[in-house]
Amino acid sequence: MPVIELQGLSRTYRTGAGDVQALQAIDLRIDSGEFVAIMGPSGSGKSTFMNLVGCLDTPTEGSYRLSGQPVHQLSGNALAALRNRRIGFVFQQFNLLGRASAVENVAMPLVYAGVGRRERLDRAARALADVGLADRQHHTPAQLSGGQQQRVAIARALINDPEIVLADEPTGALDSRTSLEVMALLQRLNQRGQTVLFVTHEADVAAFAKRVITFRDGRLQDDGAGRAMDAAALLRDFA
Repeated sequence: MPVIELQGLSRTYRTGAGDVQALQAIDLRIDSGEFVAIMGPSGSGKSTFMNLVGCLDTPTEGSYRLSGQPVHQLSGNALAALRNRRIGFVFQQFNLLGRASAVENVAMPLVYAGVGRRERLDRAARALADVGLADRQHHTPAQLSGGQQQRVAIARALINDPEIVLADEPTGALDSRTSLEVMALLQRLNQRGQTVLFVTHEADVAAFAKRVITFRDGRLQDDGAGRAMDAAALLRDFA
C-alpha cells in the first residue's frame, strides 16, 4: 500500500538572481513499511524532497498524496496538524531543549496535540524505554552522550506513532559504533512496520537501506534496491 505518492512534483524558489528549480517533475511511490536511503550531492534536491514529504514546504507544481490524502491541497494550519500527527522527524543536530529532561523533550509533540501532562509523561517514558533509555529519562541533553541524544530524538519522533519517520543525516555527528547502534534501532523500528526515510552522504550508511533513491540537479537520478545490511549483526561483531 502506498504511503507516499508523488506525481510531477516540482519546487521552484524565487531569488534575487532569478528562479531556482530545486526539484523537477518527480514521480515516485513509496509503500508502507519501506526502509529508504535518500542520497545525492549538495544542491541535488534531496533536502527539498524531504521538506516536501515532511510537509515543511509546499510544491510549486505536481501532487503529493500521503496514504491517499492530497497533501498539496492543504492549508498551512492543516499541514501543521498533519505533520504533528503523521510524520516524525529526526535531525542530525538532535534539536533537543537544553534545559528540559529527556522525558520532557520526548513529550513535547504531545503538548501541541493537546494531550494532558500525566499522559504525555507516561507515553514519553514508554518511548524512552523502547529505545533503551528507561534509566536516563530525567537527564538533560548535556548529561547524555551523542548517541543517547539521538535516541531521545528518535523517541520524540515516534511519540505520536507516525506513519513516516524522516531522518536527516541521523548518524552524521556520531562515531562508528554509535552510528551502528542508531541504524540498528531504525532497522528494528522498520521491522515493526514503521516507514523510514533517511538522508545520508555516506555509502556505508545507505548500505543498511532496502532501497536507495539518488537525486542530482533536482531530478531523480536513480532508484534501486539497497543492500539491506544488518546493523545489529555488525554491531555484535564490532571490535
